[in-house]
Amino acid sequence: MIDLHCHLLPGVGDGSRSVAQSVAVLNKMAAAGVKAVCLTPHLLASQADGGVPPLHDAAYQKLTAATPSGIILARGVELMLDRPLGPHAARDRRLTLGGSRYLLVEFTPLVSYPAASAALQQVVSLGLIPVLAHPERYPTSTPANVKRWKELGAVMQVDATTLFRPRTRGLRARALLEYGLADILAADNHGDERMLDLPFRLLSRQRGQEQAELLVKRNPAAILADGTVQAVPPFIIRTSWLTQIRDLFDTNE
Repeated sequence: MIDLHCHLLPGVGDGSRSVAQSVAVLNKMAAAGVKAVCLTPHLLASQADGGVPPLHDAAYQKLTAATPSGIILARGVELMLDRPLGPHAARDRRLTLGGSRYLLVEFTPLVSYPAASAALQQVVSLGLIPVLAHPERYPTSTPANVKRWKELGAVMQVDATTLFRPRTRGLRARALLEYGLADILAADNHGDERMLDLPFRLLSRQRGQEQAELLVKRNPAAILADGTVQAVPPFIIRTSWLTQIRDLFDTNE
């Protein structure tokens, strides 16, 4: 598995607070089958012309010196599109996911559909491929609107653990999967317990093996290789509480 969205750069932003905390999470990820992780600390587009902050570089050096074997670290940022992305920042591949054309972006929670569409189109016009982080957080992310964003050239990154929430964000996340609009899953780990392995197993056990492979392995690998993501076939998740409880706690299979 490959996780392209996490906040494990120690002491940077709202994620992991220390190298020890990051290493503990990385060890759990490696034990669960994660082979590569992209570190994506928050950054504002209005600050991006200055490149990667020195604090990020210093934290990365400390973390790489202690990273457990069996897991590869890549770098990028989660870019808040608070203003149009400047052309200088667009050429800085230290901001993109693993140096690819793919740029992880986000919006403020109440972004409007026209504003989001214009921002994504502007990123595409600069020769980059916007990967919209957790579209299920935005009320404007209806299947029809997300379909239009994908037609503009954007890729959708759904938070993996949100898929199994019963309300609001969970409903939106499942709708994206149901309409074949999700491209990758990521944990959005902030030094906590959020992981990819449980959602991967749940999808697989609900006869979504093909979707799970694309969302968690093949499409993330294609992004790091600067390739092309494949369409994920529509899939409906069973979400009754009995099913969730059985899937979450039955570890005998």
